[in-house]
Amino acid sequence: MTNRPSVPEIITVNSEVLQTQIRDLLPSQNGFGSELQATNVITPIIDLTAAAEGSTLGSSLQQAWAHSTTTAVAANTTTTLINQTGFWKCFFSIISVSSGDGVGTVQTNDGSSTSAIFIATQLGGLGSVLSYECVVFLDVGVSIELVSNNAGLSTRGSCRQIATIDGTLVNPLGFSPA
Repeated sequence: MTNRPSVPEIITVNSEVLQTQIRDLLPSQNGFGSELQATNVITPIIDLTAAAEGSTLGSSLQQAWAHSTTTAVAANTTTTLINQTGFWKCFFSIISVSSGDGVGTVQTNDGSSTSAIFIATQLGGLGSVLSYECVVFLDVGVSIELVSNNAGLSTRGSCRQIATIDGTLVNPLGFSPA
């Protein structure tokens, strides 16, 4: 039996999708060759994805509600719910607790103007509930306010910070990666 040395084979991989992913994951490799190549030689692999770190959660888990959730209620008043920068997962509800007309609003306020996120008008109804869930970005000086112009109309909100102003993810309170 003859012992033949192995000759590696190298083939070109023509995939713009793979090339784009390599450029995105390894920006220092930009400009080093224009083609990806594959070989039949066993090569150790370094996984550079976020999942390989073992310290990140999937986005649905990272946005889980936690004990640190901030909650507030407004009835015939305006109440500030959140006034800290960053990205916030929020759940709002406007609940009619008595008959009469009224308007419930969830809005952002930058100190000089407001912008509505969610509005509900009550026209003499009793027991109705409207709800809305969203992610809100708050810049410096911007807050989320709950507004109710009738004591029989309750505007409620719950928020949990999911990322800082620079996009750094904030895990749920109490979560510690293994």
